[in-house]
Amino acid sequence: MLKITPFLRPPLDPDFLPAALWNRAYQGLVGADAGAREQVISLERSDGSASLHRSRVLGPGHPEAALSLRYAERLLKFLLWQKGGCVIRIAGAPEITAHLAAVYGPKGERAFDSAFMGEKVYRQPFSVSSAREGDLPAEGDIGLPVGRHLEGCRIGFDIGGSDRKAAAVIDGRVVYSEETPWDPYFQKDPSYHIEGIHDSLKKAAAHLPRVDAIGGSAAGIYVNNEVRVASLFRGIPADRFESDIRRLFFTLQGRWGGVPFDVANDGEVAALAGSMSLGDNAVLGISMGTSQAGGYVRPSGDITPWLNELAFAPVDYRPDAPRDEWSGDAGCGVQYLSQQAVSRLADKAGFSFPRELPAQDRLVAVQAAMASGDGRAELVYDSMGSYLGYSIGHYADFYNVRHALVMGRVTSGIGGERILLRAREVLAAEFPAVASRTRLRMPDEKDKRHGQAIAAASLPSLRETAGSHAARTDSR
Repeated sequence: MLKITPFLRPPLDPDFLPAALWNRAYQGLVGADAGAREQVISLERSDGSASLHRSRVLGPGHPEAALSLRYAERLLKFLLWQKGGCVIRIAGAPEITAHLAAVYGPKGERAFDSAFMGEKVYRQPFSVSSAREGDLPAEGDIGLPVGRHLEGCRIGFDIGGSDRKAAAVIDGRVVYSEETPWDPYFQKDPSYHIEGIHDSLKKAAAHLPRVDAIGGSAAGIYVNNEVRVASLFRGIPADRFESDIRRLFFTLQGRWGGVPFDVANDGEVAALAGSMSLGDNAVLGISMGTSQAGGYVRPSGDITPWLNELAFAPVDYRPDAPRDEWSGDAGCGVQYLSQQAVSRLADKAGFSFPRELPAQDRLVAVQAAMASGDGRAELVYDSMGSYLGYSIGHYADFYNVRHALVMGRVTSGIGGERILLRAREVLAAEFPAVASRTRLRMPDEKDKRHGQAIAAASLPSLRETAGSHAARTDSR
């Protein structure tokens, strides 16, 4: 068995088993095994692009060979939610591939993930099979230039689980912004979402002489402005999703006269905002809000066709780790880097909240307690900081990162600084190479207020829609 002793355990969750340390210990066994083999995982997407991941696994005759099944299952889970894919081909370890095919099969433990990636995201059957390395496709993660267009009169919006935001932007300068609470998760009528977003756009447009373009960020997976999967719309019946929500943003674009209109995942827009603010690239954005969002700007300044849905990427390898409510899997990021984590840890710290109190209200109460010097709140934030530090150490094995930009409601107030302080301590102690090359920071107050809105507004190019006309704000 692997011996793993985290240096800075979360004080309220001492059984936390960091994925990065488990993988490090496993690779230690691999390094000493004369029979170790290379395993190559190919994740192929419906657009023809593919990602390859190489690693080494124990030989089949090793006394601890069963650990390879756990290693490979958690690795594939991470890669699916980081990079995406519906056709998975694996070279180098046929017995491991057979195990993964069963686990990710229609009746396996990871049936949620295979159905999600196949039917919902890429809209074709999901499969796992063996292949010869020579038959695997070449790496094809083509860079996608996105955003950074600031000219003209634009609206930027962001829709999340507890509020929707909109801002009016003229030549990169925010002239108006507003935030509207809403509760989208279990709404069954699509008009709640359509009219709510439209109302926010109208309020922003009232502060512009015209609307040249609209850009937005939203939690979920979006392909060419089409909604593929988003928990924001989980309450919508399947038939209404297809008829009213899948092309929601095309409906809104039509209402605004066909102006250039682009929507991207909120994590990607957050990373773009960080890159624009820093004047540098290789930015991993981590948003700790209602859920966890992730986004990545490569060293070259573009983004990838990856999903970067880090809420479902495993960071804790203990078998009895907290489970997320959607996929049912244990140890995934949403239970460690979001309001859900604050709620869970607050119970352990001794806060006595009514069972029915929403997670966002629990967060507000913990933030107030932190501001008053409550030691229970300090333990919550120290635990969150340990989670974050070990998670970044894990992410660094999969991303080339110079800047880790941490944001979201959980980081508001003095608790956010305590999270970062603890995370930096973890990185310095456990991952010194990562600590030396990666700057861990939060947006400043100006960026918090306006950075995401500006980045979202910058998504569309004014040349995207040939012959399109600006929408007149007095015609709404």
